Amino acid sequence: MPNDEQVHLAAEGFRLLADPTRIKILWALLQGESSVACLAGLVGAAPTAVSQHLAKLRLAGLVKGRREGTYVHYSAADTHVRALLAEALFHADHADRDLPDHPGGETDGHTHLPIAAVDVG
Repeated sequence: MPNDEQVHLAAEGFRLLADPTRIKILWALLQGESSVACLAGLVGAAPTAVSQHLAKLRLAGLVKGRREGTYVHYSAADTHVRALLAEALFHADHADRDLPDHPGGETDGHTHLPIAAVDVG
């Protein structure tokens, strides 16, 4: 059984991921570092809104920022974020297309996805 702090942190991470714009932001960041302005264009949101989403994601430890002069370049915090988002999207793809579960619970057969570029290994 996970301890209370682990459960709290996991629940907080899931709560913050319960927003389509944040999922798009994280997906974009899994492709590489990006600025607020670039992310705003990619996800179709105002830069101020993207900045607010990034602040929350950063506080939850899901993204990190690297300052370069007056600019901040954001990226996904670590490979765990990559795996978490990939599995959530794999699950959504299975639910959307009514695909069966993998035999034995294996998750390495996700090559049918358009998001298969995500390396979860």
